[in-house]
Amino acid sequence: MEPDDRVKELGDASVPFSFDTHAMIYSDEAPALEAALHREFSERRINQINMRKEFFRVSLREVEEAVLRLAPDASFFKDREAQEWHETLARRKQLLDDLQSSEPQLPREI
Repeated sequence: MEPDDRVKELGDASVPFSFDTHAMIYSDEAPALEAALHREFSERRINQINMRKEFFRVSLREVEEAVLRLAPDASFFKDREAQEWHETLARRKQLLDDLQSSEPQLPREI
């Protein structure tokens, strides 16, 4: 299966938004690398009860460093679009700017 097809499949029904891919890792030993990354970040698993929920609280930089250490031959690409992420950040910034510029004006005199 193509990686982007797998990302689309995973983001179909069980999450509120499509997955916004920030990086892609290519490895001839992908299943072993995935298992090693899960072990590496096991203490930072978001859901500590259901091990089928494979979400971790780690930065992209931490993942890249772990991949370089665990699978130096793997290719790590950070040039992904991450469209929904960037659009969400822009919208949040605009909301903050709007809030700051719409502060209630107090009268000069009472």
